[in-house]
Amino acid sequence: MALPGRNAGQPLHQSQMLRRLRAIGVKTRQGRNTALFALAQQLPAGQLAKMLGVHISVAVAWQRASGGDWMAYAAAVAARSATKARPSEGSAPGA
Repeated sequence: MALPGRNAGQPLHQSQMLRRLRAIGVKTRQGRNTALFALAQQLPAGQLAKMLGVHISVAVAWQRASGGDWMAYAAAVAARSATKARPSEGSAPGA
């Protein structure tokens, strides 16, 4: 959903939104950095780089700065895949 701009049917321009947010004391850079560091903690650098369209070295630097451990992410994905592939005990096949 876009916020209405000055002209009917046009969304509010990015620069105008930034001016309004700054006027009420919202620090947009801080929120952006927090969100990037949270992602860097949870995703492998390669996936982060591809998703955000940044160079892999940038994603690696964010990951190191945030203290992220993508090995934990990879282990969780592997465990999830193994659980889905293994049928539960006591259930009949095809049931």
